[in-house]
Amino acid sequence: MIEKKTTVVSGVSATPSIKAKTTVTSGFNPVQTSDPIRFFQKDNYVWMLAGLVVIAIGMFVMSGGKSSNPGVFDQKEVYSSTRITIAPLLILIGLGLEVFAIFKKPRANQH
Repeated sequence: MIEKKTTVVSGVSATPSIKAKTTVTSGFNPVQTSDPIRFFQKDNYVWMLAGLVVIAIGMFVMSGGKSSNPGVFDQKEVYSSTRITIAPLLILIGLGLEVFAIFKKPRANQH
């Protein structure tokens, strides 16, 4: 013979297979919101994208162009001021923009 158990939850009688038993804990009661938690705002992502673009430009400038004769080493092309000065500065500026984007706090009027 199968025995049927009845559980009483908050003064209401219910069958366990139909109603789920709920437990009430005292103390912390979390508030559920529909908005997901975001680490960054839209402004942060725009600054991050700008930093990535500047880094990509720096890498492209550093790579240089095609040599006219691959068998000949041209010191002026390899050690040009664009490749050894401007390109690394662009990359460092891009990295600085990335750091700024990470640490930038949202404006007070944005939620």
